Amino acid sequence: MSSVAPARNRDLASTRWLVLSLLVASSFINYIDRGNLSVAADALSHELNIAPERLGLLLSGFFWTYALFQLVSGWLIDRFNVYLLYGLGFFLWSAATAFTGLANSYWMIFGFRLLLGIGESVAYPAYSKIICAAFPEHRRGLANALIDVGTKAGPALGILLGGLVVASWGWRALFLILGFGAMAWLIPWVIFAPRGDHQFHSSTAGGPGLLQIASRSSAWGTFIGHFSCNYVWYFLLTWLPYYLIRERGFKTEEMAVIGSLPYLMIALITLIAGGVADKLIFSGRSTTAVRKSCLVAGLLGMNLLLPAAIAPTSFSCMVYMLLACAFFGLIPGNLWAVTQTMAGPTAAGKWTGIQNMIGNLSGVAAPWITGAIVSATGNFVFAFVAACIASVIGAGAYLVLIRKVEPICWSQPAATK
Repeated sequence: MSSVAPARNRDLASTRWLVLSLLVASSFINYIDRGNLSVAADALSHELNIAPERLGLLLSGFFWTYALFQLVSGWLIDRFNVYLLYGLGFFLWSAATAFTGLANSYWMIFGFRLLLGIGESVAYPAYSKIICAAFPEHRRGLANALIDVGTKAGPALGILLGGLVVASWGWRALFLILGFGAMAWLIPWVIFAPRGDHQFHSSTAGGPGLLQIASRSSAWGTFIGHFSCNYVWYFLLTWLPYYLIRERGFKTEEMAVIGSLPYLMIALITLIAGGVADKLIFSGRSTTAVRKSCLVAGLLGMNLLLPAAIAPTSFSCMVYMLLACAFFGLIPGNLWAVTQTMAGPTAAGKWTGIQNMIGNLSGVAAPWITGAIVSATGNFVFAFVAACIASVIGAGAYLVLIRKVEPICWSQPAATK
């Protein structure tokens, strides 16, 4: 019996890392798909004669359903098979991407963006549920960082190759290739996703309700902080290619290369920061001090976007932008580790659903507000100012509203945490 247990533990560990590698690959695809419209925006707006303000509305369309369905997805994932639900969501968002390439009107594209948001809404509640159940505290920073590397490498490669595809074959080819090609991911997921392994899955018995989670001030710290850093992220994700072409004068092929660098910078620092934070915690450092320091420093460092906006040359603009993105890399792995630690396995899906719903309302706000500012002022300076204000608010939320990063005992009254 004693020889069976270690072997079983090794099998479970290998399964966890295999599943994590598939999640990383899917997050890579996820963020290519949600960011591909920004790559096609200039060509698409010319073909369909879309003004900047209407383009901003189109870029925000995905986030309407993505944010709204977070609560639904979080609730479902805490009650049903997370692996099955994630596979269904992946298929739905890949189909929405592919059919966007066949759309022939503004409103058809808008409709497929709404469908894309519904499909992708399962992603982060599923990530949190699986990581919280499968990885201990001192491994979660790295696990979350690896997934976030996929979310940053996706836009980087999406801009690099997507820009070249659009330049060579047009914007429709981009959506068709990405949507139908991504469905190959489902094959290993169906084969390797765990089934019926109770040691791998977490129990949801006795978990808190949505209102019980929302009654915690620490929960609102994560909600507001996530909204703030997402505002900056979605501002870059949806408008950076357009900004580099229209305001900084890059050609589409040049934008494809230059525009990928900020995402690569975030991915690199995210991976390093997640691993270092885990090592510090494992060596005995305070989880609260390590996680909160990374989050606050990352958000405040994003204010380097302001000198990027007013830099006199394209080169100096990109230097400041890369520095700002290096600070942003301190955030992602620690952001979700904080949520997973405080929520615990019984609440990870629902807490992540609420947090991601509120956090991704910024995906509605940032593209639309940016489009309105550019239409009103004729440039991006005040759009960058808005992003910097959001980052300061987020830093304040993490500092003030989250006192300790530790598991919450859900039987205790909310006032105690």
